[in-house]
Amino acid sequence: MEIELLEIRDFLASHHPFDQLSESALSALPEKLQMRYYRRDSAIPDSGSLDSFLYIVRTGAVELASDDELIARLGEGDVLGYRTSSLANISELHGTAIEDTLIYQLPAAEVDKLCNQHTQLAYFFGPVGGDRLRDAISQSAKESNSQLNLMTTPVKDLLSRRRPIGMPPTTTIQETAAAMSEERVSSILITEGDKLLGIVTDRDLCRRVVAEGLDYNTPAEEIMTRDPSTVEEDDYAFAAQLYMARHNIHHLPVVKNGKVTNMLTATDLTKHQTTSAVYLVGDIYKQRDIERMKEVAAKIPDLLVNLAAAEATADSAGHVITSVTDAITTRLLQLAEEKLGPPPVPYAWVAAGSQARNEQTARSDQDNCLVMDDGYDPDLHGNYFKALAQFVCDGLNACGYVYCPGEMMAITDQWRQPLKTWKQYFNKWIDQPEPKALMLVCVFLDMRCVGGEMSLFRELRSHMLNRTRGNRLFLAHMAGNALSHQPPLGFFRNFVLIRGGDHDQTFDMKHTGIVPIVDLTRVYTLAAGSEAVNTLDRLEVVAEGGEVSADGATDLRDALEFISDLRIQHQARLIKKGERADNFMSPDELSHFERSHLKDAFSVVRTMQNVLSQRYQR
Repeated sequence: MEIELLEIRDFLASHHPFDQLSESALSALPEKLQMRYYRRDSAIPDSGSLDSFLYIVRTGAVELASDDELIARLGEGDVLGYRTSSLANISELHGTAIEDTLIYQLPAAEVDKLCNQHTQLAYFFGPVGGDRLRDAISQSAKESNSQLNLMTTPVKDLLSRRRPIGMPPTTTIQETAAAMSEERVSSILITEGDKLLGIVTDRDLCRRVVAEGLDYNTPAEEIMTRDPSTVEEDDYAFAAQLYMARHNIHHLPVVKNGKVTNMLTATDLTKHQTTSAVYLVGDIYKQRDIERMKEVAAKIPDLLVNLAAAEATADSAGHVITSVTDAITTRLLQLAEEKLGPPPVPYAWVAAGSQARNEQTARSDQDNCLVMDDGYDPDLHGNYFKALAQFVCDGLNACGYVYCPGEMMAITDQWRQPLKTWKQYFNKWIDQPEPKALMLVCVFLDMRCVGGEMSLFRELRSHMLNRTRGNRLFLAHMAGNALSHQPPLGFFRNFVLIRGGDHDQTFDMKHTGIVPIVDLTRVYTLAAGSEAVNTLDRLEVVAEGGEVSADGATDLRDALEFISDLRIQHQARLIKKGERADNFMSPDELSHFERSHLKDAFSVVRTMQNVLSQRYQR
């Protein structure tokens, strides 16, 4: 008997949530359990309600249903019963053994006692489904350090209450310097009424006055920086910090409703600490050759490790990592134009895929294309843009962004075309949505202009959205394509693993975890006619527009965050071991807590796929 109880104790210790119990509580639990055997097709329970007991599946399989709707299929280690009546919007549940099944059951009163004594169990048996996943994210997320707070902190929260000093353009340099000294500020705004004309900083006084021996009675407008860049009060501090690093400026006037309200300085940001990404970006814009840029890009894996260690959200980490990719791309375009000369016609360099969505990690290939003005003449201009594309794509590859295996890059002639040709591409893909067309649409619907003429990109995107908005036939094809990527969850909520090859007994966290959510969200965003590209932004838009219920959008958002976070932590572990980051995770890497909630996340995705199927596949 003692051996049997010890064996039950070991079984419980290997399954969540019982693995969270103390050793003494775990050892005392087996004696309180009742063992029941249910033959195939028998009801669980055979009398009374599911709420009366907590049922733990030891062997066999159970179907949980409500009326005629299948809710879940459960296997070894899964639990059912206890507080099932608290499930919102679901009528009374009943279980059925779908094969001979051995179950441990614990009276509800005993579970109540355990929950009162152990917060881990109270947490687990409180909310369910998406709610439980939401709490798991909250429980595992700790207070981010001040470096990462800049990702979610608006500029206005960093500013002093002191308003910036403004002076008219006729003010002399001496009067300007005296005002800066008296007010103890490092910059003065040059204004005319409410209009901002320019800015004079302490660096301007050094470089443009003292170094040049300029007469101190010269009007300040002669040395000011005209039409200075500004930042909105509600913009994120991190975005402002990146902009300042990219352009090597230390002061940004802050505006609200078109009027200057304050001044953001490099000191304001330094007080809250800076992320290493900002220094990487600043360093990238100083480089003049690809070899030095490679050295800077080599630090990106360490950046991911630091973000993982600081427990940044997956969304924040994606924006940080992608900001470095954007900087490398932009600098390569600058170097290309220095080498080749100014472009003969305007162009837009467009990023696609995860870079476009601001969702990159340490392992990314490149997806990009070139959109040229319709004045493009292949005989006159073709060699220039071919050389530009070759320079940038080769540079990206050298910096670790490997060539796209499917050749979705600007060096491929097909993806280096004038605006009118790109419009024709989208017309054909949307009107004739065969499999290859759908694949191309999925790549190029996630687009963001990184360099060049923004108006070209905007016109192309507007054209595409006008063709897809309300096009239910095309959306049905897109929905069918989205449903082809299934989460790796089996019949009994077990993980479906890759068999054989280099990644034996793993699952692909990108293509079977994240891609299904990205695909789902893309379809709903097209239906809404939204320009949003980032997946979390898309979920917010479609929830507000009613394309997806608020609860459904929240569940998908949390599933994406949980899966993405596990992926980042996996990649960080590989990098710390000196290995190359990948997307293939073994269940052995996961704690019982993580396994349980990863199954919750995959279940959420599968549920939302069913909703999409019912909407478009009828």
